Amino acid sequence: MGRHSESHIDDNLNAERARIIAELENTQPGPRRDLLESKLRQLETASHIDEWLTSSGLQPPEE
Repeated sequence: MGRHSESHIDDNLNAERARIIAELENTQPGPRRDLLESKLRQLETASHIDEWLTSSGLQPPEE
């Protein structure tokens, strides 16, 4: 995977994160807000996984 692809994934995660945060500011407590908060947590996890997968310290498994 090239650097451009990695940046594109990160950009998409950041854009979606910003969109959800903005929507949360105008959403009252309830099922819709719970769903948005859940999606935000999923994006945070995806971002951490992406960061880990693209880190230079990641080593292949030993056989």
